[in-house]
Amino acid sequence: MTHDAIIVGGSFAGLSAALQLARTRRNVAVIDLGLRRNRFAAHSHGFLGQDGKAPGTIVAEARAQVMAYASVTFIEGEAVSASGVNDAFSVELADGTNVRGRRLILATGVADILPDVPGLSERWGDSVFMCPYCDGYELDRAPVGVLATGEHSFHQAMLLTEWGQTTFFLNGTFKPEPEQVAQFEARGGVIEPALVKAIEGERADMHLEDGRVVSLAGLFTAGRMVMASPLAEQLGCAFEDGPLGAWIKTDEMRATSLAGVYAAGDAVRLTGNVALSVADGAMAAASVHRSLVFEPARAA
Repeated sequence: MTHDAIIVGGSFAGLSAALQLARTRRNVAVIDLGLRRNRFAAHSHGFLGQDGKAPGTIVAEARAQVMAYASVTFIEGEAVSASGVNDAFSVELADGTNVRGRRLILATGVADILPDVPGLSERWGDSVFMCPYCDGYELDRAPVGVLATGEHSFHQAMLLTEWGQTTFFLNGTFKPEPEQVAQFEARGGVIEPALVKAIEGERADMHLEDGRVVSLAGLFTAGRMVMASPLAEQLGCAFEDGPLGAWIKTDEMRATSLAGVYAAGDAVRLTGNVALSVADGAMAAASVHRSLVFEPARAA
């Protein structure tokens, strides 16, 4: 069977795309490995109508709603390769299964490469976070910190002063300009130049190389992001580069540089957000549907 669309990734963006296409009565295959980027978080915040719910619960409910449409096939497995051209794509799974489709939506997400500080990865999603809009409010204006991973972290540190007394741990990654120091201190922030030795304690006790300990309710940092799947690179999609890594280049309708290939979610953005991923999925699906209606099928 050749599906109208193959969606690789069954999290927020992928399920949103599947729902929109299912409602056009198109045959859709969703391939999902089950490794959501926010699987380490206990709660999801800032997504209208779902604020405070566990991310896994939101996805499970969304999947059940999508699967109520008879035209959707859900395939649990890892997509390891993709090939083909517009109207004739093939995605191979790790078990050797091949799925064929006329259009392809990559909702494959990204993986976070975290700073190499003992104790950080164990607290990821619990007391160490990336997005203040997602997790800042619950810290209730208690002391927070930002662990720098480069000059871009100054922006994050400035934002965090909205959520609590903020300590900016430079950790040897860069030296802020005098005007940056003045800006940050004007917002009540404290710059800490000492290296971080480890993170310990129930929340985030920052043990510094000079022996001091700074206790925090939460720590924010920005790791490097990498594609969670090789498919976009295999297909030859164009990428854009940023301070935290590369993402798939798309237009405003979420079409990639390759005809018939679309992308949505964290893989097309510098920063991740559940609400934006859902919107991306809906936009990519609308683009796919319009292309199926208005573009003649490729001759066999």
